[in-house]
Amino acid sequence: MRVALVTVGDEILSGDTVNSNAAWLGRELTDRGVDVERVTVVPDRVSDIARVVNEYHAEYDAVIVTGGLGPTHDDVTMDAVAAAFGTDLSEHDAAVQWLEEEAGYARSDLTEGTTHLPTGSELLPNPNGVAPGCAIGNVYVLPGVPDEMKGMFEVIADDFAGVERFVESVVAAEPESALIDRLVEVQDRFDVQVGSYPGENVRLKIQGTDAEAVEAARQWLAANVSPPDEDA
Repeated sequence: MRVALVTVGDEILSGDTVNSNAAWLGRELTDRGVDVERVTVVPDRVSDIARVVNEYHAEYDAVIVTGGLGPTHDDVTMDAVAAAFGTDLSEHDAAVQWLEEEAGYARSDLTEGTTHLPTGSELLPNPNGVAPGCAIGNVYVLPGVPDEMKGMFEVIADDFAGVERFVESVVAAEPESALIDRLVEVQDRFDVQVGSYPGENVRLKIQGTDAEAVEAARQWLAANVSPPDEDA
């Protein structure tokens, strides 16, 4: 399963907010065997969001959009998603019912536009907030507030599944550039993927769908790289 993540928010582009939602979703989806192939940040602008959503929903198995939900002036994600699907926003009866019966809000308590979703979409209830999300086609629209996003993802988590991956790691006390030949060789020898993450030492992350191949690759790498000095 191939997935693209789209994060909406001027505050992320300006550096005022860290894109923790994309990092969290990337880990969650990868753990489920899903291939996250694109992470894109777009401004709070209907045309930009609609263009990216329109492109990605045709290219990927699923698209998860976070941020820009609600009735305020800069919450334009629902408008943009509706535009991407050639539809309008309309009051969603299921959203009204859920907020009244499950969240305890009276219709008069809700700001105008709170329950407006793209026509034909499915409600995604917000267990940790007010603004509802939605699913339309293969596009899932979640809040930007991390706690709300995580709670809503649990509602749709079962829609995301892939082949189970196995992961091991080896730490090498060598420059990343010096390891290239062995990184090529281990991937030639075993049906695995290897990533390298430099720091004080280099962490080599081995992953694949065959547990035995991953473990064999780990053992081969451990025997062919210089380990950190435990006394250092």
